[in-house]
Amino acid sequence: MTKTVFTNCRIFDGIDVITQSGTVVIEGGRIARVDIAGGGETDGDVIDAAGMTLMPGLIDAHVHVYAYEANLIRNDSASMVARTLHAEQVMQSALMRGFTALRDAGGADRDLADALDARMFDGPRLFYSGLALSQTGGHGDFRVPGLRLCGCGYTGAISTIADGVDEVRKAAREQLRWGASQVKIMASGGAASPSDPIWMVQYTEAEIAAAVEEAARWGTYVMAHAYTPEAISRCVRLGVRTIEHGNHIDAASAADVAAHGAFVVPTLSTYNSLIANGAAHGWSEDLLDKIRTVQAAGLESLRILRDAGVATGFGTDLLGAMHVDQCDEFAIRAQVLDPIDILRSATSVNAKILQKGDMLGRIKVGATADLILVDGDPTTDLSVFTADGANIRTVMIEGAVRKPFAAR
Repeated sequence: MTKTVFTNCRIFDGIDVITQSGTVVIEGGRIARVDIAGGGETDGDVIDAAGMTLMPGLIDAHVHVYAYEANLIRNDSASMVARTLHAEQVMQSALMRGFTALRDAGGADRDLADALDARMFDGPRLFYSGLALSQTGGHGDFRVPGLRLCGCGYTGAISTIADGVDEVRKAAREQLRWGASQVKIMASGGAASPSDPIWMVQYTEAEIAAAVEEAARWGTYVMAHAYTPEAISRCVRLGVRTIEHGNHIDAASAADVAAHGAFVVPTLSTYNSLIANGAAHGWSEDLLDKIRTVQAAGLESLRILRDAGVATGFGTDLLGAMHVDQCDEFAIRAQVLDPIDILRSATSVNAKILQKGDMLGRIKVGATADLILVDGDPTTDLSVFTADGANIRTVMIEGAVRKPFAAR
């Protein structure tokens, strides 16, 4: 079995920088030894990582790999072949940028996960929600307003409609039956959907509680799209574990999140990308106006979350061809937050969100060897991530090299 030894490396363990010149030994897919003093190992595949940082693989906790079209109304009519090939490309590119795990927030399914497990293509670990649950006229209802339909329901590329407690229970059970890692619900208005204003509170408390109960029966949790203070506070009070986006959060609702031990996953890069490129990708001016509203509140939401002590994850929520902007999230957050706090969000905090905090997102003995080697020091300079993976010198998942190291 291959043994890999990284020597002379700066080690960011997912929490702190623990040495400037250490040694990490990988064996059997796990981290076998961490020596902050360095030296000691000469057998195996030895990589001299002087001037580089060894750290846990990055985790993006909010992606939509099936979003072939940035316009989600049009995405519903895109062929399954197009969506699947797009997902393959998105996941392979994310891996080369250093992302070793993705949490899909609506769309990805068991078929895609099975293809990944069978190594039909190479990509990060995938934690998928199946179809997101939406009420009629909610954020997951991408039917054109005014179009009269038969009333026989709606299931799109990334979401499905479930109205009433019984339908929500059934829809949640169906996603979990198909292997979903968690359940996604739409709990407030959104920008991409045509019918609902941002301020709209969605799903009744009984419907949200039903989704939470069904997820808990499977030992998992609910993630909720929610922008406004009211939507955020009622979700965490009802047991929702992660709030997605949260741009309009205020001090009171942030305190509610912290008190309930919940997480928030901001996704700021998608707003910048959509404002720059959305019109070219079929977004109407009405939808772009909604994007401008949430984008304007994004940086302030980071300050509020930080000051409230909320555990904040790292997500991007990019659509269509805009996945190339994935690493812009680092630079946007750096306008408010310290680099090391952003790295914690993308590693150890996101691993906790995935319920894998003991094994992923850390460099410690016994943890799974999902690792990246980065040129430079990202704990002080996040620009190392802006070159679309050029500064990611190697990538490992469970000790297996996915991006080979090449000396320069």
